[in-house]
Amino acid sequence: MHRFYVAPENWNPNALTLSGSEAHHCRDVLRMLRGDKAVLFNGRGSEITAEIVDFERGAVHLRRLHESNTPPLRCRITLGQAIPKGKNMELIVQKAVEIGASEIAPLISERTIVDVDPASAGQKQEKWQQIAIEAAKQCGQNWLPHVHAPRKLKNFFIDFPVEAGVPTGKSQNLPLKTAATTTFDLRLIGSLQPDALHLKNILAEFSSEHRPLPERVLMLIGPEGDFTPAELALAKSHGCRPITLGPIVLRVETAALYCLSVLCYELL
Repeated sequence: MHRFYVAPENWNPNALTLSGSEAHHCRDVLRMLRGDKAVLFNGRGSEITAEIVDFERGAVHLRRLHESNTPPLRCRITLGQAIPKGKNMELIVQKAVEIGASEIAPLISERTIVDVDPASAGQKQEKWQQIAIEAAKQCGQNWLPHVHAPRKLKNFFIDFPVEAGVPTGKSQNLPLKTAATTTFDLRLIGSLQPDALHLKNILAEFSSEHRPLPERVLMLIGPEGDFTPAELALAKSHGCRPITLGPIVLRVETAALYCLSVLCYELL
């Protein structure tokens, strides 16, 4: 069945309605009819199988048939990704949703090639968030990651402080847009420097010291050419542990997907 996204603020199981682009896709692109069934989700774990009962201008009305809830993943992983050139950020957002990232924070680093000015930042955020929605629709993901507005690395650490915010165990049910007020159990940054450690060693060390494994993890990935030494030093000063991705230098998009995959395998 086709899947459609309904924003949490519009989610009403007793009066299900598709509007805007979702209504257009349902009626004008897929040409669905009264009596057809569809799956609706709100990006917060709720999913409803419903039947189309009526159409009106700009809206599709449905009747609930079955409702279910998907629990959140055990570990919330935030990907802090320096914006790469071309359409690679779109690919990273799409695959991050499929793998299971909880948040995506586009970063403007000193070596970022893409021009991101204040006027275009909002447009890029909206575009990447829509890509996340489409990926969630296609892969059956009922928890929609929030894509933050692009910001410089130093501003990222201001918004995501080391020692502040809601304790991890109480943050699971908060709206994703407030997640910047929460802290991280473990902060990591991909690095080509010789002091970088293997991720399995860092996780083993964390487990032996804290038990259980971390519930909120930050993973920073640099742009083409990696983060500058100054940026790496800044990240370290905010608690980020440098990790090596092996002896082969990976492309930006490969590094992001590699790190997310390993973290999900180890922590989810």
